[in-house]
Amino acid sequence: MTPTKLPGGSEAFITEGGITITRTRHSTPYEGAIEAYVEALDSRRGALFSSNYEYPGRYTRWDTAIIDPPLVVSARGRAMEIEALNRRGEAMLPAIVACLSGLDDVAMGPVTQRLATLQVAEPDRVFTEEERSRVPSVFTVLRAIVALFKSHDDPNLGLYGAFGYDLCFQFDPVAFKLERPDSQRDLVLYLPDEILVVDHYSAEAWKDRYEFTGAGFDTAGIARDSQAEPFQRSDTVPPRADHEPGEYSRLVEKAKESFKRGDLFEVVPGQMFYERCESQPSEIARRLKAINPSPYSFFINLGQREYLIGASPEMFVRVSGRRIETCPISGTIRRGEDAIADSEQILKLLNSKKDEAELTMCSDVDRNDKSRVCEPGSVRVIGRRQIEMYSRLIHTVDHIEGRLREDMDAFDGFLSHAWAVTVTGAPKLWAMRFIENHEKSP
Repeated sequence: MTPTKLPGGSEAFITEGGITITRTRHSTPYEGAIEAYVEALDSRRGALFSSNYEYPGRYTRWDTAIIDPPLVVSARGRAMEIEALNRRGEAMLPAIVACLSGLDDVAMGPVTQRLATLQVAEPDRVFTEEERSRVPSVFTVLRAIVALFKSHDDPNLGLYGAFGYDLCFQFDPVAFKLERPDSQRDLVLYLPDEILVVDHYSAEAWKDRYEFTGAGFDTAGIARDSQAEPFQRSDTVPPRADHEPGEYSRLVEKAKESFKRGDLFEVVPGQMFYERCESQPSEIARRLKAINPSPYSFFINLGQREYLIGASPEMFVRVSGRRIETCPISGTIRRGEDAIADSEQILKLLNSKKDEAELTMCSDVDRNDKSRVCEPGSVRVIGRRQIEMYSRLIHTVDHIEGRLREDMDAFDGFLSHAWAVTVTGAPKLWAMRFIENHEKSP
């Protein structure tokens, strides 16, 4: 369905959930378009996602940013909150509550003008591997919210934010040994009403602004308020690490014992390090982007004095239509001092049987993950041990694709891979149990 052209150049379309959205596009200067957003994220909620690395057919250069979103969705375990962050969010919140009130596995809690709380039920039956992504979970709620605002007439409007490791336990229950702090959130997602898009190929930038109209509400005419939460450095610094010297090496020996018994093929236990940092979050984000160009760079102000800054070379899952693709990475070597040294390093990496075996295992697990949700016979490796060159490292990467079944969607694709074997280990459930029983921090 084609959007309706309105006087003044705006466009209107109706979402799958019956919400009428009016989109107004404003061109903005390409040079420096993103800088104001980077600076603003020190004190205002929002997110910036960038790609400053190219690989033909896989990665392109782009920037997307949101600031001062009207709504935020968060979860801790199966308890969820949907919070209006300004008056525009207050106008939209009742429509979301009405949408969620009809879900079988969701119990609505207290609802105020600014906050709706709810609880997702525990599953009451056993689900097969193929049904794993449909277990009642916080994603039951996210599916409903996305459906309410989804339209094929706009590729950018959606939920932006971060997912936490503990979400996997909603599908693969593991007895907790570590106590989770009350402040820990398992996901934080924003619904924006303004999105900046920077297209580096065409050297263009623009802002899309959205107005939402539904049963009993209309955001048109309501100001886009911003609430600054100035960055505050922590008053205290935790101990430098959560492991004593030598403690992690002993954990590695325990893992080796599990390998010998056949309980595990691989496991990825972590340790935490802390360091006082005097820089503003925006300064860290700029430095990281400059020294480590990556397909995926991110800078998110999550609110509650929490920021997430990082850069990653690895695509987790990408779904376009019914095509699902992933790019498992395993096999790493440092860059050489020049092109000739690089070529020598590449030969070493490609001749490493260890690195080849590790990537093979990662891809085998990945293909098994896809088989839960894809058409039989559609999962295939389309790139094997491809070389990707980064500022300091060289990686070997596989490229795997499949075709989602008719009854599956992007959420199914995402959840079938939660989480990558390079995060947990293999077999995944046994690896997650080992991690829970042996890590020092949640």
